[in-house]
Amino acid sequence: MQLSPGRDLIIGIDAGTSLIKAVAFTTSGQQLGDVSLPNAYDTAAGGRVEQDMARTWRDTVAALRGLGAAVPDLAGRVAAIAVTGQGDGTWLIDDDGQPVAPALLWLDSRAAAIVEEIRTSERNTALYRRTGSGLNACQQGPQLAWLQTHAPEIVSRAATAFHCKDWLYFLLTGERATDPAEASFSCGNFREGGFDAETARLIGIADLKRLFPRVVDGATTTHQLNAAAAAETGLPAGLPVTLGYVDVICTALGAGLYDPAPDVGCTIIGSTGMHMRLAPSADAVALNPEATGYTMPFPVPGYYAQMQSNMAATLNIDWLVDLARDLLASEGVSRSRADLIRRLDENVLQARPCELLFHPFISDAGERGPFVAHEACAQFLGLRSRHGYWDLMRAVMEGLAFAARDCYAAMGSLPGEVRMTGGAARSRALGAILGAALESRIRICSRGEAGAAGAAMMAAVATGLYPDMAACAEDWVTPYLNAPQAPDAALVARYGQMFPAYLNARLAARPVWKELATLRAGAGHV
Repeated sequence: MQLSPGRDLIIGIDAGTSLIKAVAFTTSGQQLGDVSLPNAYDTAAGGRVEQDMARTWRDTVAALRGLGAAVPDLAGRVAAIAVTGQGDGTWLIDDDGQPVAPALLWLDSRAAAIVEEIRTSERNTALYRRTGSGLNACQQGPQLAWLQTHAPEIVSRAATAFHCKDWLYFLLTGERATDPAEASFSCGNFREGGFDAETARLIGIADLKRLFPRVVDGATTTHQLNAAAAAETGLPAGLPVTLGYVDVICTALGAGLYDPAPDVGCTIIGSTGMHMRLAPSADAVALNPEATGYTMPFPVPGYYAQMQSNMAATLNIDWLVDLARDLLASEGVSRSRADLIRRLDENVLQARPCELLFHPFISDAGERGPFVAHEACAQFLGLRSRHGYWDLMRAVMEGLAFAARDCYAAMGSLPGEVRMTGGAARSRALGAILGAALESRIRICSRGEAGAAGAAMMAAVATGLYPDMAACAEDWVTPYLNAPQAPDAALVARYGQMFPAYLNARLAARPVWKELATLRAGAGHV
């Protein structure tokens, strides 16, 4: 499909866990405007984390309407729409296209026991070889297995199982579809880029294959904005709409993972930490002995993204910042996170390196990369009375950097250059610490909305604006990569000595985590 003459904008929608963003880009990649709206989720006992599907759509419509107010003549200039969003989770609709229950998010851990049972069985190796992804409670396959056992009435009413962006794409176009990446790691075969009957059988949901939508590659195929969505959003019916790959893939694309150089990685430091390498073929994918991480088709023919993810990245920093805020508040002093973060880099860089060890496993969902442990906990090691607040904060950042090294090591050798994006990419301290821990050059992606940009890049290629993704990246990515920052040699050597201690402590702590989990459960804590 070709772009309409005179239309010079592409809208990228990025529906995250807590924010929904609508971003307007020129067809050559400049960002003209953006609107973000909060999108809350609910938590409850037993690992339940859910989101209101109808609200997610309403917030998306409001973001698009807000973008229309912010960008002059948006409706007359827009040439295409692309949508990406949070991965994993389970968004169920019925035959009429209505939600049958709140969506289970990637944070939902109700399927943990199912995952634990499979991972300790002979089925796990067979599953990993097919999906290239370690089984985790956040994924749709195990979540469907949990619903099948514990909420069969919900499953019986469901006609289609979506992920977040698939739900939005359905409302925009009327098409029940998902992308090759989500299909592969949810319940599929990464080599074929789609759902897989044997994978469903191994997970225990062979009877639920009926719920899987068809797989659409948004890098080559678009569908039209339908009349109902056009009326709600104020955009013209008939616009081509691209179903982007899952948000981490789109973010990696927008931040520069696709590069002819074979030694490039991409790290996203947001609420979670995502660390990625690109494999030029299915045979080049390196599966690890612990059967962890993700392997997903990339929106370039023949390429695959390998990734390992930490469940919590900036959540660790936010936790420590909020402790200071709470202490100040108790004395009648009000400070925002932004207030306290403003001088964080300066103070962290003045603190001595390697004074403490910190494991950044603070998420209630445990950890999934490069190991799976639902009971994993954050911990400081090496505390003495001389250590102060900024020693703790430096240790937190070093812990995030060591966790990244742990993840990259599970995918092969450390990359020579890492493109860094996400909410914490602007931190000078974190960039310096990460580069030294990885022994890598760091290039910061200065584009603020890399995920929406990656989705929009797919639309630019699918609609024929660019002949291929390499040509698109020259305009959309290269100008937004800062000059490489070489790591400090002395810090590289220090972290090289410290990393084995980080790893040994992580391995030694596992039985303690399990014991703590048992004690907490006995005391009625979740």
